[in-house]
Amino acid sequence: MVRVGIINVTGYAGAELARLLYAHPEAQLTGVSGRSAAGKPLADVFPHLASYDLTITEELGDVDFVFSALPHAASAEALAPLVRAGVPVVDISADFRLRDPQEYAQWYGQEHPAPELLSRAAYGLTELNREAVQSSRLVANPGCYPEGALLALAPAVKEGIVGPELIIDSKSGVSGAGRSMDLAYHFAEANESVSAYGLDGHRHLPEIVQELAAMWPGKEAQEPPRLRVTFTPHLVPMTRGILSTCYGSMLQGTVRSGEEARELYREFYKGEPFVRVVESPPATKQVSGSNMCLVYPTVDTRTERLVVVSVIDNLVKGAAGQAVQNMNAMLGLPETTGLESPAVYP
Repeated sequence: MVRVGIINVTGYAGAELARLLYAHPEAQLTGVSGRSAAGKPLADVFPHLASYDLTITEELGDVDFVFSALPHAASAEALAPLVRAGVPVVDISADFRLRDPQEYAQWYGQEHPAPELLSRAAYGLTELNREAVQSSRLVANPGCYPEGALLALAPAVKEGIVGPELIIDSKSGVSGAGRSMDLAYHFAEANESVSAYGLDGHRHLPEIVQELAAMWPGKEAQEPPRLRVTFTPHLVPMTRGILSTCYGSMLQGTVRSGEEARELYREFYKGEPFVRVVESPPATKQVSGSNMCLVYPTVDTRTERLVVVSVIDNLVKGAAGQAVQNMNAMLGLPETTGLESPAVYP
């Protein structure tokens, strides 16, 4: 039994990790930290986790595997000594997603706390980077928006059926903002309202571009096409879920119909337990509480444009569930271990 610790269990992602790990047959949650609630029983902070007899501490004790759900910068500072000591970790923050420390400083407003570790980190979208995740002891969990967008676009990009101009329109529930007290997420502000944000550039954009560029056909050429990605996130009045609608212009002579696109996607994700290509546009409620991503590609023949819709639960496949999937891959376990529960519906 692997002894697991969660740094910063008091956020939504940390609490969701604790919920998922309770049913894991090969891992036991033995330590949880969170300075704001240090000294309190976990059950007092989160009554839905009353099955755990754990007290929240300021620092983790002796564990075999660590998840960090700290904010960016704080997460790298906490994980750096663990990584150097050889403890396998999954970071749910943004600290190890971007490979370029200068780009990290540009988008996150400060220097990276441990730039020398960036080259050791594997980007933890297991479906697209499995071998690197399996062989790494430092895995960067994807951002929730990038996860939905990349799973929607990866087959089209890798198979070379779309051009370099891509549009990603994503809508997320308010839990994606964490347990902050920002006015925009108060009930009276968010309820019965939809709003766009990050139009000048969202922090998840460089992550999306980085990973799409890495899978672009002919990227080794001297002058590969320059990716032009427009990403617009929206806040919608629901608790969980992300729906992304992605658009790309079809390259001539590739896919001609929605059915051809779905066949290409089915072949690409063949054997993947947590990505399902569906026959009609999916809804976020269909994945709530699960580690599943539903993907629906089609072709707008009038404009010769590929349209792909994906849905995930931002707290599970977009955070804690993907983190457990990465842990399973790192430990040589079946990736489905502890993650096979279906969605909660309705």
